[in-house]
Amino acid sequence: MIFLQTAVYAHRGASAAFRENTVEAFRGAAAMGADWVELDVRRTADGGLAVHHDAHLADGRAIVETLATELPASLPSLASALEACAPLGVNVEIKNWPDDIDFDPEARIAESVARAIEGRVQPIIVSSFHAPTLERVRAIGPGVPTAQLTFLLKDPDRAIEAALAAGHVALHPHDGTVTPHLVELAHARGLALNVWTVDDPERIRELAEMGVDGIVTNVPDVALAALGRGGRRPSDSTKE
Repeated sequence: MIFLQTAVYAHRGASAAFRENTVEAFRGAAAMGADWVELDVRRTADGGLAVHHDAHLADGRAIVETLATELPASLPSLASALEACAPLGVNVEIKNWPDDIDFDPEARIAESVARAIEGRVQPIIVSSFHAPTLERVRAIGPGVPTAQLTFLLKDPDRAIEAALAAGHVALHPHDGTVTPHLVELAHARGLALNVWTVDDPERIRELAEMGVDGIVTNVPDVALAALGRGGRRPSDSTKE
């Protein structure tokens, strides 16, 4: 069976084969045949946008306390990451959480992200766990597609209604909370469902059979094969 309706999102690029959130990982995802790339963005000390998952670099420096020009060469800006991902769609996850050192209650990063994606031809969706940050994105760029990221969903109906009320086009739930009932509820209300983060081929097929719209995975080649779409692995894939 071939699941054409289920998009494959390369989590931080092809992160099982390359160093995550790097130009190489994004290009590797494209070479493997992924439909989308998922990446993380944080703000630097001078207001730049750095593509990195954690709030701190490997050497212990906080990104928010580091100038963009002082970041490691392997760490791309959002602009260079988008270029590397083209023409794939990109899920830009904004990192702005109260427990992190770079948390900004005013969510000023939202304006920077909106400017960075303005005019881009490739499909882009902006997601975050922090609902007020997404609210700020929508206030600045009403036409920007947004998605609410969630962990445990104790009340799926409430989560879906909240996402719709906020103007989001999608809900991005953790795999452990996804059931056929959730998929049915979301689709009945016109909300897309993109699930994170799934590497097991059997579970990938199970989710596709439920009808989820997208699957975020560290192994896009494995996911594509599980969905009956082949999947191409670059011969020079190496994880740094």
